[in-house]
Amino acid sequence: MKSLFLKEINAFFGSLTGYLILALFLVALGLIVWVFPESSVLDYGFADLESLFSYTPYVFTFLIPAISMRTISEERKSGTWELLRTSPLSLVQIIVAKYLALLALVFLAVLPTLLYAYSIVQLGDPVGNLDLAGFFGSWIGLLMIGATFAAVGLFASALTSQQVVAFVLGVFLCFVLYFGLTALAGMLTGDAAYWVEEMSLSGHYISLSRGVVDSRDVFFLLGMVWLFLGASVLVLRNK
Repeated sequence: MKSLFLKEINAFFGSLTGYLILALFLVALGLIVWVFPESSVLDYGFADLESLFSYTPYVFTFLIPAISMRTISEERKSGTWELLRTSPLSLVQIIVAKYLALLALVFLAVLPTLLYAYSIVQLGDPVGNLDLAGFFGSWIGLLMIGATFAAVGLFASALTSQQVVAFVLGVFLCFVLYFGLTALAGMLTGDAAYWVEEMSLSGHYISLSRGVVDSRDVFFLLGMVWLFLGASVLVLRNK
């Protein structure tokens, strides 16, 4: 598994595309947090990074499918998937190794955002005027939603041998699970609205982004990861 994990990491950074995707992600977040008037921390006037945690899922909806689209679809299109299946690794081990590689890439993408916290600490009046406990609680929530999107993107890549199709499917599924279900819940009433909202990723992420790490939200997101990884195994096993 370790060799497959490293292979996935090297494949991503082996071309300019990988660096370009991460650069675009960081530039987009930088513009949202520091430049755009409606979300800029400097215009907001408070030592708070709410805009970072509010808008990052929007960027994740496109970033993570772009990272994950080649994970399995490229292997199937190039014919190396059959070779990989003849290796000593089981199908579950292959999926787990590829997913862990995606997690590492998501972590590398999110890691530079810690510089934003340092900047706010230095810009605060007085210096250090930032709720670091709340920030790191929200940051954990950001990693959790990134991990969930990675599982969704991997599932989309398992459905097709075309990277572009995998990207479109990944964006669609992430959008529906994060934004679509919440919008649907707003059109319903009673218990139906409650249960649809409970199935939405955004409700659980917003709860975590307040800085309160609730085990119910963590277990729900971990359950979604398990669901989509299991679905990926089933799809590939049937193919």
